[in-house]
Amino acid sequence: MNIQRKPEWLQKRVNPAEQGDMRRLLGELRLNTVCQQALCPNISECFGCGQATFLILGKNCTRLCAFCNVEKSAPLPVDRDEPGRVAEAVARLGLAHVVITSPTRDDLPDGGASLYAATVAAIRSSSAKTRIELLIPDFQGSRISLECVAASVPDIIAHNLETVPRLYHIRSGADYGRSLELLRVCSEVAAGIRTKSGIMLGMGETEREVLQVFSDLRSVGCDYLSIGQYLAPSRRHHPVEEYVRPEVFERLRDMALEAGFSHVESGPYVRSSYHAGEYR
Repeated sequence: MNIQRKPEWLQKRVNPAEQGDMRRLLGELRLNTVCQQALCPNISECFGCGQATFLILGKNCTRLCAFCNVEKSAPLPVDRDEPGRVAEAVARLGLAHVVITSPTRDDLPDGGASLYAATVAAIRSSSAKTRIELLIPDFQGSRISLECVAASVPDIIAHNLETVPRLYHIRSGADYGRSLELLRVCSEVAAGIRTKSGIMLGMGETEREVLQVFSDLRSVGCDYLSIGQYLAPSRRHHPVEEYVRPEVFERLRDMALEAGFSHVESGPYVRSSYHAGEYR
């Protein structure tokens, strides 16, 4: 069932007036953010306090996931100057923690791994104290691409499972086992680098399935977890099956911590990069 009316705990307002300075900086440096592309409900809060999740490798995704608002069309060529512009934005904003992500680029031989690595290097050269988190695609299971990213030594490598295995038909081109294996390999090849994943609730999953995801993630050494409410970007996307109550998010947070995660953010408005700097 597609529930149209949002409950009272999901009434956060987006205020464009709070976004002006960040939008001007992004325009000047010709940078994209997932905040804008994914229609994130936290955009005013984050932009207003000088935070953004940078989207490298263009705005166009080569997959057709039914829950995501990132554009699905032919990607543009890789912009090799983009890492330097991201690094300039990080320095000008004085970010203590930055999240870098991208659309999935199955059209590239390395899936974009080399540009992730170049972005880490550029940030390190101008903002050595900034904590860097990379939210990466699955690179079609390429260990070489993953090792390229790990060799750049970010502080956190994140990869979101998004949902439970039974609902993976909404993740075009993705594979639950492949994503788990990516996180396992991260833990294996990237000593000292923390790993992170995220899931959305309200897509039709059961609590038992969610708890199995917790167990699966811990079995591959995942350190951090985010749990948030799925909000359909439009009527064309996968429908919201349930608006999960805040107390359920709190209970699941406690259960995830009991499962062994080092840090868990869980709530209706939580997204993978929301309050990312607080994970320890």
